[in-house]
Amino acid sequence: MTFSRSTTINWQGSIMEGAGTLTAGTGAFTQKVTFPRRIGEPEGTTSPEELIAAAHATCFAMVVTGALGRANATTRSTSVKCTVTADKGDAGIKIVSSKLEATAEGLTGLDAAGFDKLVKEADAKCPVSNLLRSGLSIEVSTKVS
Repeated sequence: MTFSRSTTINWQGSIMEGAGTLTAGTGAFTQKVTFPRRIGEPEGTTSPEELIAAAHATCFAMVVTGALGRANATTRSTSVKCTVTADKGDAGIKIVSSKLEATAEGLTGLDAAGFDKLVKEADAKCPVSNLLRSGLSIEVSTKVS
């Protein structure tokens, strides 16, 4: 089964004074973007780095949740925070890392060490991790509460 998703950005103006409106093909979201807000304080706008973080966290949470089910383990809640870091230098912007922090609340069927192992193994199965891995460092950490 093959599937695809799309977004469209409509940009008006120059890179420094202009702005764009990013719209999901599904209609699920519309977001404003500007270059100054990308590298400065976001003030309610998004950026490519934030969107990459959203994709990575969402995909990883789905992979971890699936792995928990296959291990006959459950949580009351599983959350994944993803922080994408970029450097802006003379050569432009380079995305350098993606850090995933997986937290399990009310974990049953596994102890903390088992959850840590399951999450770190899930990283190898996450399509977004695998896409990003060739170009940047990916760090994974866990917490059980």
